[in-house]
Amino acid sequence: MTGFIKNLFLYSVGHTYSNLSRLFLRLFTGIMFLQLCIRQMLNFDQIVPTFNGFLGMSPEASMTVLVVAELLCAVCIMLGLLTRLAVLFPLGLMIVAERAIMSSQTTIHDQLFNFAPGYPVMFIGIFVFMLLAGPGKISLDYFIGAYFTESVNDEQVLDNA
Repeated sequence: MTGFIKNLFLYSVGHTYSNLSRLFLRLFTGIMFLQLCIRQMLNFDQIVPTFNGFLGMSPEASMTVLVVAELLCAVCIMLGLLTRLAVLFPLGLMIVAERAIMSSQTTIHDQLFNFAPGYPVMFIGIFVFMLLAGPGKISLDYFIGAYFTESVNDEQVLDNA
């Protein structure tokens, strides 16, 4: 019995599966963000009248730009392509969404204890983690970086010969 407990805790210390965990988190978050994007596309006609345009664009054009950017960022996050850059736009978007939800509440009690629907806070936490931790080894970022690092090392070997 002590051998089982010892192996359980000691094995898990050295084998954290952090790259697999980051892949799962990227895929899970990308799919959730993609689902949010698809809902916005399906309900486009209901959302646009309540949406304020930005950067001098009409509400329709603004919403279209927003949905396309969300779609591209979700795909890049899932693939692990330019992950830290792809996380910045949705992170800013979720901060704005959370601010809008909190400012629409009427009482201080609602502002402190009502996190419905809760998506912005959850996404903010996940995006900050991805920004800090990076995409991991199971990502296009890692493979592209490894390719360029390998080609730089090959050039150095040829220069020294």
